[in-house]
Amino acid sequence: MGWPRRILLTAGLATVAAGVTISFGRFSYAPMPDRADLLNPDRYPIQTAFDVLGRRVSRAEADRLNGTEAGRKELSASNGAVAIDPAMVERGRQAFYQDTFGNEVFLTDVMGMLDGGLTPTAVALAVAKLRGQGTTNLQVAMARDMRVGDRTYRKGELVPTGLDVPKGGAFIIGIKTFSDQGHLRMGITCALCHAAVDPGTGKVVEGAPNTDLNAGLLMALAKNSSAYFMHASVNQADPPQAGSAGAGPALPDAEAVEAATKVQVASWPPGSFDSSADRVTNPTSIPSSFSAYGEPYSWSGREAVGPFGGLSSLNNNVHAANSDTTQLAAAAPWLFGMDAETYLGIVLRGAATASFRYTAGESRKPSEVLRSVDPTPASPGLNSYAVLPTYPATNYVTDNGLFTSVPGEPVNHANNAMSAFQNLLRPPAAQQDPAAVKAGRAVFDQAGCGACHSGPALTNHRVIPIAEIGTEPTRARAGAKMEARLSPPSLFATDTPFPLPADPVIVPVPLAGEKLAQVQLAWGQGGTEGGYKVPNLVGLAWTAPYLHDSGIAVGPDPATQLGVPGTVYRGIAPDPSNSLRALIDRDLRAQVIAANKSSDTARIARVTGEGHAYWADVGSGVSRQEQDTLIAYLLSIDTLTEPAATP
Repeated sequence: MGWPRRILLTAGLATVAAGVTISFGRFSYAPMPDRADLLNPDRYPIQTAFDVLGRRVSRAEADRLNGTEAGRKELSASNGAVAIDPAMVERGRQAFYQDTFGNEVFLTDVMGMLDGGLTPTAVALAVAKLRGQGTTNLQVAMARDMRVGDRTYRKGELVPTGLDVPKGGAFIIGIKTFSDQGHLRMGITCALCHAAVDPGTGKVVEGAPNTDLNAGLLMALAKNSSAYFMHASVNQADPPQAGSAGAGPALPDAEAVEAATKVQVASWPPGSFDSSADRVTNPTSIPSSFSAYGEPYSWSGREAVGPFGGLSSLNNNVHAANSDTTQLAAAAPWLFGMDAETYLGIVLRGAATASFRYTAGESRKPSEVLRSVDPTPASPGLNSYAVLPTYPATNYVTDNGLFTSVPGEPVNHANNAMSAFQNLLRPPAAQQDPAAVKAGRAVFDQAGCGACHSGPALTNHRVIPIAEIGTEPTRARAGAKMEARLSPPSLFATDTPFPLPADPVIVPVPLAGEKLAQVQLAWGQGGTEGGYKVPNLVGLAWTAPYLHDSGIAVGPDPATQLGVPGTVYRGIAPDPSNSLRALIDRDLRAQVIAANKSSDTARIARVTGEGHAYWADVGSGVSRQEQDTLIAYLLSIDTLTEPAATP
C-alpha cells in the first residue's frame, strides 16, 4: 500500500474513530502489515496437526491415533492437545500484532505512559514528520521537562524511543490505541518487541527483536514509574519500620521511590527488558521469535513445559506477569517482603488517572480503590485472566496461575495460536559467500560448538548451570523466591470457554526426573543457583548484541565502539559481525568487558558481557581467516539446519 493511500486511510480512520467514539463511545486500532510490507513473508510449512503439551504430532500420526479410543483421548483437549491449522496460525498472527489482553488500562491509567514526558500529540507529530519514510527509532519531542537521576530531559528535546514505523506506514508497530468515551489509552502487543523494521528497506521483519526499543527510558519518562518498582533494585520501596499514623498501610517516601525507580529502569540497554519481578534490576535482551525448535524459552529456559514446549507459557507470562503489576499483590508477602495493601499502595499512589489513585490516609484501602475501577472484577489485577484455583502460586506453566485470555474463545487460545504462528517464522534470507559459509561450518565443528549447538535450530535444549556458563548470575536466580509457593504444573483443558464455567477441567502437566531437574535449574530452585539455556542460533544476524545481558556489543568501528557504553547507550547499532567476533575472541571480549565496567549505567543494569568463555581464536588454534569464515557461517543461519516438522 503506497504512502498517499495510507495517508487517506489514516485520515479515514481518524474520522471513523471520531464518529464511533461519539456514537458508541469506543474505538481501537493496531496496525498489522500486509504480506507485501514484510521482508520475510515466507514461512515454514504447517506439517504438524497437534501439539500435545510440547510433543509434535504429525498429520499421519494424528490419523492413526484418531482410529482408536486411546488415541482420540491423547489428542483431546482434556489432555492438553492443541489442534493446528491455517486458521489458528492466522489467529496467532492477528493476536501477535493486535491483542493487548487489556494492558492498556495498567499502562495508561496506572503507569501513566501518556501523561509523563511524552504525550500522544508529540508521538503523532513525530510519526507525521516521517512523511511515509518509516523509521527504526522514532524521535519524539519531550512535552515537558523531566528529571531522571542526574539527567534532565528538556521540553522539546528529541527522545530516541526505538519505536518502529514501517515505510509507507502511519502507525507504530506493536502499539494499540483505544478511545473509550473520550478517554485515550495505549496498549502494547507482542509485535512491539518481536517485530522490527529493516533499516535498509523499511519493511517489517516478523520475529526479529526490536533491538533498539528503549523500553526502560520510556518507562522512566512515565508519570508513575513506581508502578514497576518490583522490577528494579529500589531499596527506597522497603516499607517503613514504624506503622502508619493514620488509616491504611505505612508507605515509603513517594518521591524517593519514584526517583529511584526511574534511574533503575532508565539503565536498561535499548533492546532489553526486565521481565523478572524480583526487586532486582536485571534486564535481558529481547529474544527473537524465530522460535521453532528453540525450547526451552526465556534466557534462563524456565518456560519449558506445557503447550509448544513452553512457548505458550512465555507468551502468556508477558501479559499475565509483566504488563499488569497489580496482579502481584497477593504474592507480595513472599516475593517482596510486604503485605498486599502496602504493595498496592506503592503501585497506585501515583496513578495517572485520578479514579485509580490511592491517597495515603484515605478511608479506602488500596485494594478497594483498585476494585472500584477494575474492568475485570472477576479476576485479580486489571488484565483479562483465567484464574487457576492455585493462584497466586507458581506452577512452572504459569508464574502465578493466570492465563491471559480473550472473552468468547477458549482459555489461553490466543497464546497457543501465537506459538503456532511464531514457530513458522524464519528470518530473511542471509547474504553470505557460500564458500565462506562452508568453510565456517567446518570451523564450527572443529571448535566443538556442536557439543551444545546441535539439532535443527542448533541448540541441545539444555540449561547450563551458572557456575559453568559464567555469565552475569543475577537473572539466573530471579525465580528462586517463587519456590515458597509452588503448586504442581497444570493448565485448563484447551477447549475451556472464557469466561470460565463453574467447574472447568484442569489438566495436570507431567514433570519428573531429569526434566524436572532442568526446570528447577532454570528457575534457580531445588537447591540450585540457576542457569541459562543454550540458545538457538537461527537468525543471529538479527539479534545483536549477544548474551542475555546484551553485554557483547561492538559497533561498526571496533576500535572505539565497544560494549553497551560505546554502542546502544550512544544510539549506535551493534554490528553483528564485530559483536560475534567479541563473543568468540578473548582479546576483543576483554576490551568489551572493560568498556562495560567503565559505565555506571551498565553497572546499574548489571551488564558485563562476561561468561560463555568458549573461544575460537588464535589462542585456541583458530586463525583470523578461519574466524572470519566461522562468523560468516553464524550469520548465514536463516533456517532450520535439518529437516524438522513445524510448527
